[in-house]
Amino acid sequence: MKAIRFGRAAAVLSLAALALTACGSDNPTGAAGGSAPSASGASGTLSGVGASSQDSAMQAWIAGFGQQESGAAVQYSPDGSGAGRKALLAGGAQFAGSDAHLSDEEFAQAKKVCGPDGAIDVPVYVSPIAIAFNLEGVKEINLDADTIAKIFRGEIAKWNDEAIAGQNQGVALPDTAITVVHRADESGTTENFTEYLHAVAPKVWTDEAGQAWPSSLSGENAQGTSGVVSTTGKTDGAITYADASAIGDLGTVKVKVGDEYVAHSAAAAAKAVDQATPVEGRDNGDVSLNLKRDTEEAGAYPVVLVSYHIYCTSYKDQATADLVKAFGNYVISEDGQQAAQQAAGSAPISDALRGQAKAAIDSIKAAS
Repeated sequence: MKAIRFGRAAAVLSLAALALTACGSDNPTGAAGGSAPSASGASGTLSGVGASSQDSAMQAWIAGFGQQESGAAVQYSPDGSGAGRKALLAGGAQFAGSDAHLSDEEFAQAKKVCGPDGAIDVPVYVSPIAIAFNLEGVKEINLDADTIAKIFRGEIAKWNDEAIAGQNQGVALPDTAITVVHRADESGTTENFTEYLHAVAPKVWTDEAGQAWPSSLSGENAQGTSGVVSTTGKTDGAITYADASAIGDLGTVKVKVGDEYVAHSAAAAAKAVDQATPVEGRDNGDVSLNLKRDTEEAGAYPVVLVSYHIYCTSYKDQATADLVKAFGNYVISEDGQQAAQQAAGSAPISDALRGQAKAAIDSIKAAS
């Protein structure tokens, strides 16, 4: 059985090289917190590459895990989801952080480096994507999916357009031009946002979901989450999309779901994830999810991001497998999820999803 193999020095070189090919930067900030469960005795250094959307949570996990396991350490380079998956599949990292689960092609490719059972996707971080705007005197508005899609396509140009005003009776909307601010870099946040638009407003948002913003559309662009939030905050009438933990005091959109308008929150994001279904054709314990973007479940907020940790199903030796399992189990534990919530405002995974994730992590083994 072939398992992932590399030395610490090689990992550092790999992380430095991958930083040059990052797929984007989602960089919400926060302070680590949360208590740690009892130690398992794992030791060594674990190296990962991946999504910057979960970087604030990752710093909390690293701190909490270090308190739990005095002989263990975790290194994480937030170079982007695509870079993380590439690193794992090339044998350059022991785990990946990713805002998208492995594609079918990547899932098959993982068997070359992780053994015949390949790799597993484990959901660890759930966060709403806020649709945030800068409009003097307005802190919250209601919008349905078609209207959101038309705004981001540039088909609705003024804030007092009837399509917006009709859903916001009593709100004083100015005759201010709308400036769309989108990501300049490839981003998992962009992929999740455009996936929502394509699923819920397909007649308006005809572009397929992707990590790159459609080149045919106009608007301002900025690098990373901090870039789009900063640009929006400096531009009267601007609107953007970003991890909800990073938007500061910008106004936000309540999204129409069924017959109600739902504000972003950790609880509403978690409720949307509870409507997800497993990705078919993966019988190795993988916990990748298909989100139901068009859910009409009361109180669910479907503009949501699920970020994964991707692990090999087998590693070079028992010590490495034990280290990966110890870290993975800390991340999904109640303490680990609470630490992430305090650091990044994310939604803790449900008990049901935790059970599936734990079974997947516990199945990791040493190569025979």
